[in-house]
Amino acid sequence: MLKLTDEGVGIAPEHITHLTDPFFTTRRESGGTGLGLSVSATIVKEHNGSLKFDSTTGAGTVVTLTFPCSARNQP
Repeated sequence: MLKLTDEGVGIAPEHITHLTDPFFTTRRESGGTGLGLSVSATIVKEHNGSLKFDSTTGAGTVVTLTFPCSARNQP
């Protein structure tokens, strides 16, 4: 498990459920395509992982990336 935390402005509650939707962006005017988190979420799912976002407006965001342990990868 990897947790990333920032102390930025946070993500609006109405945007949280759309963060990994293809082409969803709030930064289109600055060049955002809305594909970064969508592609990332697809890769994580293909490896049986999960990507979770917790955010408080005005207080920051925590992103949790989790992958299962596998005996196949053990020496």
